[in-house]
Amino acid sequence: MSELHEPLRFDARALLAGGGPAKVTLVGAGPGDPELLTVKAAHALRAARVVLHDSLVSDDVLALLPPEAHRIYVGKRAGCHAMSQGAIIELMLKLARAGHAVLRLKGGDPYIFGRGGEEAQALAEAGIPFEVIPGISAAQGAAASAGMPLTHRDHARALVFATGHLRGEGENRSLDLDWEMLARPRQTTVIYMGLGTLPIICEQLMRHGAPPSTPAAVVERATCPDERVIDGTLETLPALAQVHGVKAPALIVIGGVAALHEQLAPAKRALAMA
Repeated sequence: MSELHEPLRFDARALLAGGGPAKVTLVGAGPGDPELLTVKAAHALRAARVVLHDSLVSDDVLALLPPEAHRIYVGKRAGCHAMSQGAIIELMLKLARAGHAVLRLKGGDPYIFGRGGEEAQALAEAGIPFEVIPGISAAQGAAASAGMPLTHRDHARALVFATGHLRGEGENRSLDLDWEMLARPRQTTVIYMGLGTLPIICEQLMRHGAPPSTPAAVVERATCPDERVIDGTLETLPALAQVHGVKAPALIVIGGVAALHEQLAPAKRALAMA
């Protein structure tokens, strides 16, 4: 099979010459560890023939695909897009209309910052049958693997997911978030795609009332063998992430539960080694 970041060369005319329309399955590949796939997702992968997959899908998950499956890389990373979202949707519709069952494979869960909702809308509007197989989200995977429970009676009675991705074009790009809501005490705030805007996120949260000493952490490649956790506070985390060279994919966890990493993660690792 082709490497994760290399588009598969395939006979487009042959693929697009069938009948139509066929079913599209939007599948959550989970946070990286293939053992965290749902049973239904694993069955779908093993039966796949045409797969459109994102950059956040791990190599170990892709290894479950049949050798004969057509793998088409459509990943998007900051500043490096294999395809625009519009082009991905167009290709997905075209393949399905030509009679090819498509497995659209996404990291985490398709409906949590995976743009699965946009793709499902396009399929519904085009009259193409589809199914959604949920996956364990990056936040759930990071919480369990890094020892940071997303909720805890002593630390967090609310849980908020947000995206740190800049919106707009050129000089008009901005991070338009409800900072007052994100800065509330006694909650866990999880920021997806926020590594590039981490200094802005921490600054804005402190400006809107969150204490500089608020525990905060970055979890890099959660649940994978090379997972790393960088602990700090709102005041120190941006510098720490830079010093340690943290790279995407990474998740930002803010709130009292982030401080539990030191206590809970070693116990988890010791149990795994027993």
